[in-house]
Amino acid sequence: MPPSTLADKIDHLFKTIRPGGREYSYDEVARGCAEVAGGTFSKTYVWQLRTGQRDNPTKRHLEAVAAFFQVPVSYFFEDETTERVDSQLALAAAMRDADVRDIALRASHLDPDARRSIVRIMQEVSRLQRARSTDSATGREDADDGE
Repeated sequence: MPPSTLADKIDHLFKTIRPGGREYSYDEVARGCAEVAGGTFSKTYVWQLRTGQRDNPTKRHLEAVAAFFQVPVSYFFEDETTERVDSQLALAAAMRDADVRDIALRASHLDPDARRSIVRIMQEVSRLQRARSTDSATGREDADDGE
């Protein structure tokens, strides 16, 4: 489910867009936004926006936050844009994982029928993994485990 409030969306950007695998600091975001906006932007204000303490920023400030995180300003207003951008961010984050990159690169060399087969296999493995997680959470054991 996509983030719904301005604070949720800003928090999601902090958690998802991670240079070198770490979150930006409030100071880094404030300095970057000040450069983009051409004015002042405090780290306290960034924190307030992220935590929902302030939820009605000026157009200039919101444009600066969007520019800093390199998302369209409509990310904060349009659910369709939020979902599209979040999907792109999730893909970018997944591609930072070497195993995911390896799978994607190998699949790119397969013909369309083989790729569809791989997708079906991955869907089944994912389904089995979810079922196993659900069973573990409920304390249910497989019938084979008790024999």
